[in-house]
Amino acid sequence: QVQLVESGGGLVQAGGSLRLSCAASGRTFSSYVMGWFRQAPGKEREFVAALDRRGSSTYYADSVKGRFSISRDNAKNTVYLQMNSLKPEDTAVYYCASGWVLGTKMEEYGYWGQGTQITVSS
Repeated sequence: QVQLVESGGGLVQAGGSLRLSCAASGRTFSSYVMGWFRQAPGKEREFVAALDRRGSSTYYADSVKGRFSISRDNAKNTVYLQMNSLKPEDTAVYYCASGWVLGTKMEEYGYWGQGTQITVSS
């Protein structure tokens, strides 16, 4: 069982930056691949970024490539999402998730956090 808790959300102006953190419980954090997803109002949850167990392989959605960066610190059981050059269309609830297969599909992740709201004002 893994429990995930996101933090770092808030309100930011367009062009600004935020860093999300996701702290995981348990001693097996390094066994999981980690991902970030987001869900905007009235839209389906979508993939944002994913990272393998060692932090050496990453995937990004085209919409955030070059602006967002995912990383992890296995010693701290934490995964991060650095978000730069934020746009109003990045407004959403952001969820971290852990799984066993490095991928972009929700069904590949078995544990989810409660989400944190990001609002980007124009």
